Amino acid sequence: MSNQISIEKELKKSYLEYSLSVIIGRAIPDVRDGLKPVHRRILFAQHELGNGWNRAPKKSARVVGDVIGKYHPHGDSAVYDAIVRMAQPFSMRDLLVDGQGNFGSIDGDAAAAMRYTEVRMSRLAGEFLSDIDKETVEFKANYDNTLLEPSVLPTKVPNLLLNGSSGIAVGMATNIPPHNLGELVDALLVLLDDRDCSIEELMRHVKGPDFPTGGICYAGQGLRDAYTTGRGTVKIRGKVEVEERKKGFQSIVIREIPYALNKASLVEKIAALVNDRKIDGVTDLRDESDRKGIRVVIDLKRGTIPDIVINALYKYTPLESSFGINMLAVVGNRPQTLTLKSALSYFIDHRREVIIRRTRYDLRKAEARAHILEGLRIALDNIDEVVRIIRASGTPQDARDGLMDRFGLSEIQAQAILDMRLQRLTNLEHEKLVDEYTELLKQITWLNSILDNRDVLQGVIRDELTELKSMFATQRRTDIEAELDGIDIEDLIPDEDVVITLSRRGYIKRTTLESYRAQKRGGKGIAGLHTGDGDFVQDFLTTTNHQFLLLFTNKGRMFQLKVYQVPEGGRTARGMHIANLLPLEESEFVTTVLSVRAFDEDKYFLFATKRGMVKRSSADLYGKARRTGIIAVGMREDDELIMVREVNEHCHVVLTTQDGIAIRFHCNDVRPMGRGATGVKGIALRSNDEVVACVTLAQDTTNEIMTVSQGGYGKRTRLELYRVQSRGGKGIINFKVTPKTGPVLGAIPVQLEDELILLTSDNKIIRMNISEVRSVGRATQGVRLVALNEGGSVVGFDRVQERDVILIQDEQE
Repeated sequence: MSNQISIEKELKKSYLEYSLSVIIGRAIPDVRDGLKPVHRRILFAQHELGNGWNRAPKKSARVVGDVIGKYHPHGDSAVYDAIVRMAQPFSMRDLLVDGQGNFGSIDGDAAAAMRYTEVRMSRLAGEFLSDIDKETVEFKANYDNTLLEPSVLPTKVPNLLLNGSSGIAVGMATNIPPHNLGELVDALLVLLDDRDCSIEELMRHVKGPDFPTGGICYAGQGLRDAYTTGRGTVKIRGKVEVEERKKGFQSIVIREIPYALNKASLVEKIAALVNDRKIDGVTDLRDESDRKGIRVVIDLKRGTIPDIVINALYKYTPLESSFGINMLAVVGNRPQTLTLKSALSYFIDHRREVIIRRTRYDLRKAEARAHILEGLRIALDNIDEVVRIIRASGTPQDARDGLMDRFGLSEIQAQAILDMRLQRLTNLEHEKLVDEYTELLKQITWLNSILDNRDVLQGVIRDELTELKSMFATQRRTDIEAELDGIDIEDLIPDEDVVITLSRRGYIKRTTLESYRAQKRGGKGIAGLHTGDGDFVQDFLTTTNHQFLLLFTNKGRMFQLKVYQVPEGGRTARGMHIANLLPLEESEFVTTVLSVRAFDEDKYFLFATKRGMVKRSSADLYGKARRTGIIAVGMREDDELIMVREVNEHCHVVLTTQDGIAIRFHCNDVRPMGRGATGVKGIALRSNDEVVACVTLAQDTTNEIMTVSQGGYGKRTRLELYRVQSRGGKGIINFKVTPKTGPVLGAIPVQLEDELILLTSDNKIIRMNISEVRSVGRATQGVRLVALNEGGSVVGFDRVQERDVILIQDEQE
């Protein structure tokens, strides 16, 4: 029973040991040399192999074999992958491995097999192992207790911040960005002089991360948080420029990309967005990158504003990325989150410890050599007697003892005299010995001063850092800018009048209003929209680019876009299918398009259905629409939403039917309801009749109602001819429907200053002044508005306001 243990306690203990092993022995770098164990072992194995920067490179397989055979008993692929990354100029700010061969690319191409590539330490990596043979760091047994390996490298390089690090351990992770060596050295020198300096003072020198791939880093509050608390997020953007081409065309050229971004995947993402029309105005995309650098070219259509495309690239692609900084490192065998100051302070403490240990080693060696030289000097000053003692001795032991007794020498000194070569007896050699001894005394004095005087020690650290900067520091690659101030697309798009066109089959486009010219009533019209066989336009809406576009479907759902987000097309263009913009369900289609400037609380949306149901809901309920759409109105199975209008509490509502019936009632007769409500009865329909339009009018309006039939007839009727009734009644006659006129297509409120746009089923467009249409009574059929071809009909119409801003096109167009 004594062997029983608690499973809970054992699991906690075992998992804690495992997590610590992963944290310290694999995933998190040491704060002193900024290396994980695998990288440290790679550099040490190369050092032991003599694979330095000034030697011929060796096969990568040779280095990998030494690392896994002596120090790192893991898979060879893991070690080789680490070597490859240390040799990639797009992964490391300053390379630690000088590689020959294919070491992969920024496009995600894999490196060649280790048997094909060769490596050696870079010159900078040599500074990691400087003085390692002078007992500067502790060594520990390797995995099988047959060799010793360093627990940390005596590096002169602040590598933790220089090259950064990333890793995921158990329950924690680190993500430290690379920095500029020159800036780090400047900050270290400041900290060396004043250990109480603030992080803000250090940030005057360390401007921010310096990524090997360049780009732009926005050093706002996120960077300040990272340097003061150890955690923060910064935005990184690739660098783009606009190039002028022939004949007024322009191209956007991507020169630099965010750190750790796969360039090939970026190009693929841009291509997909262009194909999906989320990025408009692009005619060609190609990757012209070579050994000289990155060059991704995006050719633009004439007239396209480059800033709009650039902003779309930043918004929809990883060309703008977030880098989450988490400065976690191993400090004294424990993970610790670091600030900028603490990370630099730990490195200075490490350098101080290394220099002290190196000084003690050099002092011990110097004193031992000086001790020997003192004995040699005594021997040279008394050479005749020394020779006599040696010749008179029977054995080397007797000679050594005789010299020790006669001159008071130590055993080491006496042995050195016995080992001395005869050439040292010459005058030249004697002078060299004296000079060496003199220099040793100066060195011993210097080394003692380092150990005894803190200021001298600080001076040594300063000199080494200054030398490091002069040898290895390079210009900053990443530009540092203040808080990100993105481009507002709306500021770049003129708020001009446009026409939104939606065809029966669901093709939508945005066209400038200037694309149409005014014509006389009864004309044949100019070529309109080419929608294809069996398709025709069902909705035309005149609006402006900056308004919200609300798209309501037959199933009572609403989707929201900005008008400028609808792809632009010429007058004869087909447009983009609505399914590319909206996630519509099967058998669902857009029936009503509405544009609004804002979602005011005192405004309402009035919904009308085919079966005569109406509903009023506050506009602010529809201001925040998900991309997947929202429920705008509850629908019965046999009903469909036909129209939505913006109203206020003082509006009057006129519902018109295809059989020429209309009803007018106060908007207040329809109480406000929630988004999901079905509504109340607006008109009692006759058999086989259905609502085709919903007209909303202010109570004191001077508007007239324009009614248009499918046969091309229309008329204006004064509003006072429509008496106000109670909601739910049978209504009154609005239009005299005959076989010649065809069913009523719809009705809109108009004024004499407006213009009317008519669209026919054969895709002709007629534009005329409202004043050209005669004002008549309710029970009339009106006048012919358009001459239709046989079998043709009017399928859509809308009014145009502010006619004076429209350019009249040449009739020959």
